Amino acid sequence: MHTLVLLALALLSPSAVHPLAQAAAPTQQPSSVVPVPRTDEGILPRQEECLKRARETASAKVVFVGDSITQGWEGAGARVWKEALEPLGALDLGVSGDRTEHVLWRLGQAPLTRLQPKAIVLLIGTNNLGHGSSDAAQTLLGIQRVVAVLREQCPAARLLVLDVFPRGERFNAMRGDIAQINQVLAGMDDGKLVRCLRVGDRFVEEDGSIRKEIMPDFLHLSETGYRMWADALVPHLREALAEKH
Repeated sequence: MHTLVLLALALLSPSAVHPLAQAAAPTQQPSSVVPVPRTDEGILPRQEECLKRARETASAKVVFVGDSITQGWEGAGARVWKEALEPLGALDLGVSGDRTEHVLWRLGQAPLTRLQPKAIVLLIGTNNLGHGSSDAAQTLLGIQRVVAVLREQCPAARLLVLDVFPRGERFNAMRGDIAQINQVLAGMDDGKLVRCLRVGDRFVEEDGSIRKEIMPDFLHLSETGYRMWADALVPHLREALAEKH
């Protein structure tokens, strides 16, 4: 019977067979979950610097993982970092322009295990949307994959997953995608080792706008924005650092 069925299918027109062949084909993984390195020359030195930090820093109580907004702790947020985060033993592993797939590659090249952090701060995903390489569902999958890798590498660390920050001066379609992603991320909070923090809401005014004093380009933070982020974050970091493992 099986042979007869196969023969009958073979005699069908290509258009009739196509749906069956398509169903049998393996589903291709979205780019957001496939680790790849950065290849644009302008960012290679920063990528290498963060790999070196992850491989050679003796230890770090708090590790920040992310893109340009995280790297910005060394720019517009430098003063706030020195005052609020440096005393907590924080290490910055943010690379401008990174998407989830780039973070996955870096974590594969330089796992955080040896750093033995007590807390990890993750902020990633906006470039997947902003560069158009992933839709909301694919971006979410990428963030979830990064979370899974971090949990595997540092199972005892408190993982603070930041919501994807809002972008754009006023309401726009991308903010809708961001809201959907953040809605699902919130459900990952287990109240223990994975905590999902809604910080981005602090940057939005009552009319839905974002002020330049907080985000000069409506994406990256000013010193004021970094101070707001630190105010929301530091209590959670202190709590994580005070825990006994």
